[in-house]
Amino acid sequence: MSEHPHHRARILVVDDDPDMLRLLSMRLGSAGYQVTAVGSAEAALAQLEIERPQLVLSDVRLPGRDGLALFADVRARHPSLPVILLTAHGTIPDAVDATARGVFGYLTKPYEAKELLDKIAQALALSTPAGPSRRSDEAWRRDIVSRSNRMDDLLAEARMVAQSDASVLLRGDSGTGKEMLAHAIHKASARAGKPFVAVNCGAIPEALLESELFGHMKGAFTDAVSNHKGLFQAADGGTLLLDEIGDMPPALQVKLLRVLQEREVRPLGSSQSVPVDVRIVSATHRDLEAAMAEGQFREDLYYRLNVVTLTLPTLAERREDIPLLANHFLAKLAAKYGKRSSGFAPEALKALTMATWPGNVRQLYNVVEQVCALSTTPLVPLALVQRALRTPSVEVLSFTEARQRFERDYLVDLLKMTDGNVADAARLAQRNRTEFYRLLQKHALTPGLFKSDGASAPDIGGDEAVADT
Repeated sequence: MSEHPHHRARILVVDDDPDMLRLLSMRLGSAGYQVTAVGSAEAALAQLEIERPQLVLSDVRLPGRDGLALFADVRARHPSLPVILLTAHGTIPDAVDATARGVFGYLTKPYEAKELLDKIAQALALSTPAGPSRRSDEAWRRDIVSRSNRMDDLLAEARMVAQSDASVLLRGDSGTGKEMLAHAIHKASARAGKPFVAVNCGAIPEALLESELFGHMKGAFTDAVSNHKGLFQAADGGTLLLDEIGDMPPALQVKLLRVLQEREVRPLGSSQSVPVDVRIVSATHRDLEAAMAEGQFREDLYYRLNVVTLTLPTLAERREDIPLLANHFLAKLAAKYGKRSSGFAPEALKALTMATWPGNVRQLYNVVEQVCALSTTPLVPLALVQRALRTPSVEVLSFTEARQRFERDYLVDLLKMTDGNVADAARLAQRNRTEFYRLLQKHALTPGLFKSDGASAPDIGGDEAVADT
């Protein structure tokens, strides 16, 4: 018998009652699920940062932050992650309200085991695409290298969107991988066997873009020496990526809107329209809302394209992926250049991880290509990485250093605000003057230097509490 496609799903169970937690874990484990059990909302949120489950099952009554607050946090961080609440009769109204706000469902205690398992199966069926096992279903995203929870959430949403024909708008800075994600959506869709065609709307001159998109007939203009199918026809049955859609000229936006509405194109110089069946994915790094406000982008086209929005994180927002990506790129490039490379020296990998990466994944690829081409040793050294980066690294302080820096900056700001008056500064800090003086001495700060007249006379005063609270 084949395994049910959802039975290896990971479920995060949250309950402060150890006996109930043990019972739920045993019941779900025996049903084939992988269970992670925690006793509070805070522990659940911490666990979500470590590993993303396919479902959260939580009691409403929890110490500190309750199950409803946990749901709100989960919804904000992981919009596609289903949550089921377990509730006593007294909290049913709250649970009903939560359902209206997006909780998948709730069960009242006591509940039947079958009822619980059926509810979980329903939630997983909606949040996880049906089909073969997860491992065999990963081909669609194989080119996207990541272990980041943020990327996992994005890819889970992309996988669900791919099952429909809804138009998708991909947002993100340049170099974050919008075209790669568009291609993954295509491969995950029912259109995977048909063409995927990408066009950069900002890279083609306005005079040629209409012909490229919609095609032209022989003689339509001076250089039209033969009939030419446009990219809409080339992508028929498949997916068309309109990259940098925010750079499309206003006049062409009108014609694109008509094509999307009527689902047919008319090549330049033709009196006949041609039906087309394409799924539109558009991408931009521009602020389209600002462009609409300035009259540079049509509002009706925006809403036609923006049925679903997916936003790619910057590389700095998925910093845990940098070592993974760097080694992946190095292996590919070493094969391309015929180099024997075994990886990066630890200091080199740390420098890559700490870099600022304004150019995101594309910049990382270019840096790895440069060091691969220039490397003469199997292990890429730090010096070569530093040469390729040419950008300052992010400074990561120890906790003690960060606290000391904060303390010093905080004290300096207080002394500036109070013109070097220790009594006033201590009052704002809600500390007595003696303690405040000790902090000043710890950081070698002289109050008199902060007086506007430049005087450095000591501020002498008693040790009475000025703001004990």
